[in-house]
Amino acid sequence: MGFLDSIEGAVAGQGGTQAQVASGLMQTLQEHPEGVQGLLSSLQSGGVGDAAKQWASGAVQNATPDQVQAGLGNSGLLDTIAAKAGVSPQEAQSALTTVLPMVMAHVAPGGQPAATGDLGSLAGSLMQKFL
Repeated sequence: MGFLDSIEGAVAGQGGTQAQVASGLMQTLQEHPEGVQGLLSSLQSGGVGDAAKQWASGAVQNATPDQVQAGLGNSGLLDTIAAKAGVSPQEAQSALTTVLPMVMAHVAPGGQPAATGDLGSLAGSLMQKFL
């Protein structure tokens, strides 16, 4: 099962919020000056670097709402993702408990950030899958 299939499967029973948030996350990563490295840095400085490594390896499939808040809330990334997704920060936080580990496993496999150019094609594929 591929990355987009995983996200689509997760979204199937929970409406489109996860797809919106996944799209918001990918847009945020594309526009962030540091790309995936900026996300990794935010997670590390928020105290969830070890969890992020597990998500990136695919070993852990879900994050807790507290991990999402700690890793993304203080940096402003959670609010940015929510705004781009058109949902409240609380809805984004809830959806990111599933979406963030999935995205991490594909944009930072083994903890190594994907090239920014790869994010563009992945984001485009993601948008095509859900629109």
